[in-house]
Amino acid sequence: MRKLAVCGENGKQYPVFLGWDLLERDDWLEEIKFPSSFGVIVTNSRVGSLYEERVSSFFSRQGFTIQVVTIPDGEEYKNLSTVEFIYKQLLNLDLDRKSFLLALGGGVITDITGFVASTFLRGIPYFSIPTTVLAQVDSSIGGKTGVNLPQGKNLVGTFYPPAGVFIDLSFLRTLPPREYKEGLAEVAKTFFLAGGEILSLLEKREQILSREEEILEELIFQSLSLKKKIVEEDEKEKGIRSILNYGHTIGHALEKVEGYGKLRHGEAIALGMMGEAILGEKLSITPSKVVDKQREILANFHLPTQLKFKIEREEFFAALRQDKKKERGKARLVFLKDFGQPIWGVEVEEEKIGEALSYLER
Repeated sequence: MRKLAVCGENGKQYPVFLGWDLLERDDWLEEIKFPSSFGVIVTNSRVGSLYEERVSSFFSRQGFTIQVVTIPDGEEYKNLSTVEFIYKQLLNLDLDRKSFLLALGGGVITDITGFVASTFLRGIPYFSIPTTVLAQVDSSIGGKTGVNLPQGKNLVGTFYPPAGVFIDLSFLRTLPPREYKEGLAEVAKTFFLAGGEILSLLEKREQILSREEEILEELIFQSLSLKKKIVEEDEKEKGIRSILNYGHTIGHALEKVEGYGKLRHGEAIALGMMGEAILGEKLSITPSKVVDKQREILANFHLPTQLKFKIEREEFFAALRQDKKKERGKARLVFLKDFGQPIWGVEVEEEKIGEALSYLER
């Protein structure tokens, strides 16, 4: 078992525990200060059917009273209507400010549970139990919460760190192949931003694809360690944390245009990284060798590097204009001068982004 402590902007730390079969042991639980003995699991119908009983039983054995709120599975349910549904369920269960939530699921669940926790009764504690690679390396730490609006992703949200994160890697043993591979896009993104020797971990293609436990644990631990350094320096994304949006400006727009669920988040981010790398090359920022190496790594994990569908330009640009990182109506992107040398906040005209799309469509 490994442990990290993430420090928020106010100096308050929260622990992150990571290990195989974490929920089959309880020695680490003694280090957590729960506000009360009453908690509610928030999960979706698919994850709940697989793991709800296991997690409920674990906490019940420790003397907790656990209830469950279940929402439908899918990115399309990450919205304010679902938030209202959860609020009503929590009121029916008579939660108070010392009660806590347990986010059991992937990125949709961790994002929406965090948002509910930050706003219900003006804020109650929540703990994250991420069950996918994507959630474990991306949304589990950093305190970003949010829901989607019809115009785009995560346009309503808060910065609200969890009280603790419990990463049981055994969830990954049964993760469907496509869902597993999409999470590797966020791992690759973090390593592209870090550069250096850590990139060599991504060369272990066969071990990663076969989910070899030792390499998988190392990938996730290193991803978390790198993200921890960034969010501790800039929790509210006023500066360097913006580099974590590499691939997300174009990726989120593609996800919106194609339809949530049809193009998975990690797949959209892989395409977004390729679009931004190609655009960076056209702007004489990103060397062609970096573009080629990035393409090779993503393709090795069976992630998309080219679009398999034509993009309606006006629909794409309409989605792009709703990006929450824009300023003065212009998109602001992240580029790589080299692996480990990102630059952020670069304003780019829509015409140039359209040119990058054309290359992705070839």
